[in-house]
Amino acid sequence: MSGPQITDEQRAELKESFEEYDADGNGHITTKELGECLKKSGVDLPGYKLREIVEQVDKDGNKMIEFDEFVTMFANIKASDIAHTFKKAVTKREGLVDKSSTKEESAGIAIKHSYSVEERIAFVDFINSKLGEDPDLANLLPIDPESEQLFNRVGDGLLLCKLINYAAPETIDERAINKGQKLKVFTKHENLTLAVNSAQAIGCNTVNIGAEDFTRGTPHLVLGLLWQIIRIGLFSKIDIHEVPGLYRLLQEGEDPEILKKLSPEELLIRWVNYQMEQAGDPRRIKNFSGDIKDSEVYITLLNQICPNDLKSNLKHVPLGKDHRARAEGMLENADVMDCRAFVSANDVVAGNSKLNTAFVANLFNHYPCLEPPDEAFIEVEETREEKTYRNWMNSLGVKPRVNYIYNDLCDGLVILQLFDIVNPGIVDWSRVTKGDKLNKLGGNMKKIENCNYCVELAGQMKMSHVGIGGSDINQGNETLTLAIVWQLMRAYTLSILQKIAKDSGDEDPAPITDEKVVAWANEKLTAGGKDSSIRSFQDKTISNGRCVLDLVDCIQPGSVKYENYTAGANSFEDKLDNAKYAITMARKIGAPIYALPEDIVEVKQKMVMTVFACLMATDKAKEAAASRDE
Repeated sequence: MSGPQITDEQRAELKESFEEYDADGNGHITTKELGECLKKSGVDLPGYKLREIVEQVDKDGNKMIEFDEFVTMFANIKASDIAHTFKKAVTKREGLVDKSSTKEESAGIAIKHSYSVEERIAFVDFINSKLGEDPDLANLLPIDPESEQLFNRVGDGLLLCKLINYAAPETIDERAINKGQKLKVFTKHENLTLAVNSAQAIGCNTVNIGAEDFTRGTPHLVLGLLWQIIRIGLFSKIDIHEVPGLYRLLQEGEDPEILKKLSPEELLIRWVNYQMEQAGDPRRIKNFSGDIKDSEVYITLLNQICPNDLKSNLKHVPLGKDHRARAEGMLENADVMDCRAFVSANDVVAGNSKLNTAFVANLFNHYPCLEPPDEAFIEVEETREEKTYRNWMNSLGVKPRVNYIYNDLCDGLVILQLFDIVNPGIVDWSRVTKGDKLNKLGGNMKKIENCNYCVELAGQMKMSHVGIGGSDINQGNETLTLAIVWQLMRAYTLSILQKIAKDSGDEDPAPITDEKVVAWANEKLTAGGKDSSIRSFQDKTISNGRCVLDLVDCIQPGSVKYENYTAGANSFEDKLDNAKYAITMARKIGAPIYALPEDIVEVKQKMVMTVFACLMATDKAKEAAASRDE
């Protein structure tokens, strides 16, 4: 890209702006979306000027703006009047608090880091209510929602670890968390490293986020990760296995499989509309922004789902021109139902989509009000393998977010993003069809072409792809889709190792193989005076977790408290207990592990391989850092 260069930090900030402009979350910005966002920022440009902005950066000629084009637009627009107004709109967004700007004088660009006060207040209230009784957090909670205390209280990592376990129970083994009111700088950093790696493991996008960002209390990064964690917890119960009554949201003639393909947000919209229908109210919604601003839908929804023993406590909320007063009355009724969370009356009237979505998810979790289906349906639960791959993809920031692998990968776009992450530059994006073209007549053929390109790239990277065609991915063939995704995950893990070796000046350019990882593990264990060893990633001795723990202790001597390990473990429960501690300790020293404790106990070869490879990468990175310090 010519002109001013964009740093990784600036790129992360621009990613946030891009996602705000991308109103429907489909990965590109239309001229209309651009115009609407600029208008909200006080910049009202005529249509021809907007088209001119788009045309300047529209490399693929689809009359829409993808993220790379958005970056180019920010950094390199020639017309000074357009550049000034656009940059003003991106870096000074309405309703946000500007925090210490980071100026890149060499690039001639200033990035303003901003955050939403409404989100800060909502998240603080949620944390206070859900974690306020935890004795380990007595010195941290409650947090004053009207101040910026939150950004200091996350600094020791303890609050983040607790919130992750609230959202995804038992993700972190609490025996590994450093607790106490007077933690040292090093132990705080360990907690933060554990929190970031654990957030990554449950599917949070942690690209360009590190422990130091929470040490500094960087507001927009703190709120960004908090929302992802809270979102995962809120949405975890919007699932057929948790609430079989979700089958009642099927529309006439729909295949039950459609429910697995809908995002949690889409399911919530269906749920609201179903309850409106049950209440005999003709109103329906399509979003949690403009469609709920007058609170009328919320008023009906609360009356419909409220338990009979509480209904007499609900007050009548009159209609009128004062939407804020109506929203406040509605929220008082939500408080009666113990569901006044995430939104204020102002958030409802303003149509804050993120906070209103959280409000409705909380209502669903308390009062789903969906009777089990009248007929039996065959339920197929997401496997551990599928969950691990889904979390891995989401942690890398793929767009759109993956909710159901076999549906969300069928157009090839997510897989192509993975190829580009694993091997930057390998994807020729001019060959890829994106956006609305995939939804028009002949769009499925374009999706198959994208998937064919995925198979072609697999061949270029010497992956096993015999018998796999683009149509297999497009049609959601489970075995063949997982085969491609697994090889990408493996390649990603090994690419980290390869990069570390290259950066540290390793003279051996040969690719990292499974045999090399096994050899490293045994050499490390021997050098550390440990008795454990492995023959391969199928070695049954791995099941008790001892080898993983010993490697952690070799990489960071003295880190493992062996009193937390059950020696001679034979039962599944004891082995699982060991594996939970081992994986948590590995994440604590910096290993970005996605595998689950059950994978260790059952010695799942693929997942075990990623555990050892990540430990090897962590060890090499620490050695390289120590060498640089010397």
